[in-house]
Amino acid sequence: MTIQSRLPNVGTTIFTVMSALAHEHQAINLSQGFPDFPSSSRLVDLVHYYMRSGQNQYAPMAGVPALREQLAKKIQHQYGVAVDPMSEITITAGATQALFTAITALVHPGDEVIMLEPAYDSYRPAIELSGGIPIIYEMQAPDYQVDWSAVQALITPRTRMLIINTPHNPTGTILRKADIETLDQLLAGTDIILLSDEVYEHLIFGEEPHESILRYPRLRERSLAVYSFGKTFHNTGWKIGYCVAPDFLSAEFRKVHQFNVFSVNTPVQYALAEFLQQPEEYLELPNFYERKRDYLNMAMHGSRLRPLPSWGTYFQLFDYSAISNESDLTFARRLTTEFGVAAIPVSAFYSSGRDARVIRLCFAKKEDTLAQAGALLQKV
Repeated sequence: MTIQSRLPNVGTTIFTVMSALAHEHQAINLSQGFPDFPSSSRLVDLVHYYMRSGQNQYAPMAGVPALREQLAKKIQHQYGVAVDPMSEITITAGATQALFTAITALVHPGDEVIMLEPAYDSYRPAIELSGGIPIIYEMQAPDYQVDWSAVQALITPRTRMLIINTPHNPTGTILRKADIETLDQLLAGTDIILLSDEVYEHLIFGEEPHESILRYPRLRERSLAVYSFGKTFHNTGWKIGYCVAPDFLSAEFRKVHQFNVFSVNTPVQYALAEFLQQPEEYLELPNFYERKRDYLNMAMHGSRLRPLPSWGTYFQLFDYSAISNESDLTFARRLTTEFGVAAIPVSAFYSSGRDARVIRLCFAKKEDTLAQAGALLQKV
């Protein structure tokens, strides 16, 4: 049988490769972005409660109303924006599904989609499956800032969508108010849709605010914003997130959502609706993760790996150019096999494979894990 692949250039993701290598060599896995500490026991108990109380059948396609109403209150409180929970919030099976659905619902064959790389690896395949054309702007080490005039130069009459991510995976950088205001001006007068990946909205450090596109009325009118409960509440395996968009974009989003997912697990939605009534559960996250970032850097103090600034997410980049001229993939493999710590090469987040000799480590780990990893990396 002859199969013509829809994604001929896609193989096994670097996350799967490095996690498998870590398992094979019994290395500490700081490559894939997941916590090694438990989610809130109260949240787990709430899920059990709603399971036992019988909330185990299909949820409404767009999500349990109680959860969407609670999210609307959260958005109003955090960003000062009134969102209609019934027509503008859709609960999804994780943020990756929301991103895929947004792209496939709105990108048509021949449409151009501007991506800022390094980028989360699900964006490009979704664009290509839709027949779209990825247009790449490359941010560069060590600061990974965006030159918006260069982005503007990429816009053509065929530009359909622009994708942003803040706080940014993998670099840990953030878009600040000046960035979003410039973006607002850049898109004014166009029909370009903005897809804003904001899954790390609560993981931002140093008293910096999260500049959600929901804060900006003109951008909000053309945007889909995507969020993740898994990143916020330390349960990535639950795969639940949501998308916020104006009603006319939500309507198109739901046309695809209803056929690739239909609805998301019911008891978890009810549990989250109740859990969100105590906002300290997520408002304390910046300090929680900032301490973990600082603990990792303290554990590696004296290492020849040079930390780059991390303003958000639970990732820390390290420049190893003072140690080796190896490619970042080779160096990451050697860290795993010889030193017992798995990392992700940042070149994996570039379509071009741009290699600045930088690796990414995840610090969403217990302090014991970070201490052990730091001690091992001191030897590099």
